[in-house]
Amino acid sequence: MLFPLLLLIAPQQTTAIPPKAGPVLRDAERARAAAARAAAPAPAGEPPRFTKCMDLATGDPAAAIDDAVKWTADKGGMFARQCLAVAYANQARWESAATAFEEAAGEAETAKDGKRAATYWTQAGNAWLAANKPPRARAAINAALASGTLQGLALGEAYLDRARAAVASGENAGARADIDVAIAKAGDDPLAWLLSATLARRMNDLPRAQKDIAEAVKRAGDDAAVQLEAGNVAAASGDEAAAKAAWNKVLAAAPGSPQAGAARAALAQFDAATAK
Repeated sequence: MLFPLLLLIAPQQTTAIPPKAGPVLRDAERARAAAARAAAPAPAGEPPRFTKCMDLATGDPAAAIDDAVKWTADKGGMFARQCLAVAYANQARWESAATAFEEAAGEAETAKDGKRAATYWTQAGNAWLAANKPPRARAAINAALASGTLQGLALGEAYLDRARAAVASGENAGARADIDVAIAKAGDDPLAWLLSATLARRMNDLPRAQKDIAEAVKRAGDDAAVQLEAGNVAAASGDEAAAKAAWNKVLAAAPGSPQAGAARAALAQFDAATAK
């Protein structure tokens, strides 16, 4: 029997790590992953103080903040601000982290280091998304794209992040264009397919939604966010059995998650309809 659309959950609250390495993650976790990459050993060129500060940023963020602020006053430049940003991120102080990443990007641009500047801008964008500031996120990601230094997967992920900001702002048309680029360049990221499927469903393009959620399931079929959207797409398509199956997978995969709460509410509507 056909039934109304149920619990249309937006994936802007989710995010991704490399395929087969784990589930689709939320904005804050994606931003933490970006900060972790910033803290990882980097190519030659960083001063000795950088390694010490980054170690602190991971193990003792409060101490790292003190060290990075002093280092910034000592003209530590982009490296001091990068350390400060990572320390803030590890305290989930997302607005402060985003601002520090933007300041690091400005320092890198002054130093004519376009590649690092673009990386800092994308990390700022992730932090702004975690802070629920999509316009600021889009501005930062625009700056990264404008640099012309991003390539391959990094370029695709930047377009994906800009699409996430557009979806969070309700700008579906712009999001669609960016998601299509992201899929072409970062198609192994399940979030690209998940976001694409949700957007297609919202825009009443069910064939596209069905195709794209199938791709997301291939890459992260055990993820609650993916199965929740699979159920939403099935519901929109009038396939009650598939919708129930997907939402029950959400309950099995992550019973205490927000996605499970949405799945339970969706399934309860079937019970309510049967009782009438």
